[in-house]
Amino acid sequence: MAELEPYEIHAIRYAHNTHATTRENFLGGDPHDAPMPLDYFVWAIRGNGRTVILDTGFDEAMGAKRKRGFIRSPGEGLRCIGIDPDAIEDVVVSHLHYDHCGNYGLFPRARYHLQDAEMAYATGRCMCHPVLRVPFEVEDVTAMLRKVFEGRVTFHDGDREIAPGLSVHRLGGHSKGLQAVRVWTRRGWMVLASDASHFYANMEGGRPFHLLHSVEDTLEGYRRLYELASDRANVIPGHDPMVLERYPASAPGLEGIAVRLDADPR
Repeated sequence: MAELEPYEIHAIRYAHNTHATTRENFLGGDPHDAPMPLDYFVWAIRGNGRTVILDTGFDEAMGAKRKRGFIRSPGEGLRCIGIDPDAIEDVVVSHLHYDHCGNYGLFPRARYHLQDAEMAYATGRCMCHPVLRVPFEVEDVTAMLRKVFEGRVTFHDGDREIAPGLSVHRLGGHSKGLQAVRVWTRRGWMVLASDASHFYANMEGGRPFHLLHSVEDTLEGYRRLYELASDRANVIPGHDPMVLERYPASAPGLEGIAVRLDADPR
């Protein structure tokens, strides 16, 4: 990839759940019921004349409904690092759970990239089962369906390069059509796992998050995440507060708001 300029990657924190515990974050629970909070992020990939956003988060009303601590809108967080949501042309949606696909009007010019399997899952027979519906919101799914009819969704079936040095990879597991994003950076290939692994501890220990579609696909997904990255340290989990500790702020004054993932970890 020597001819391609490396991308920069930013994680923007917009919400948190301070009440979660270890028993809630591992399939089968955990013998130690210790605090294990979650952070909620959207991600910005910038370089080579483009900016691509991964996931769109939820808004304040959804945070109240789901009892999550809302910090700031994802749009405000993006503006903090100089990104205008109105100018974004490509948004990758990792999956259609409520915390990854809200804020429907935030990117008015964008084309959305989604896996075939995820739309089929969120609109098919599996949603007849209440336990599988838990992380989905009907208005989120409906909003994405409207974008389909507006001609603003590009569907992918498996792995696909969407720009030079930037590709999506279907892993499934947590949700049937979940996709991760692989990015060429100054550190080599990095992988934004989104919910393919909520925490470093999930993939490092082979211990899935409790909410999933397939245990098999989740475990195989951990292996695939590491295969796609140049180094195991280059895989970024989707909800781990440790991300904010391991990486420097995107700019002075943005500590706890946005971190630069292509920088050397601490």
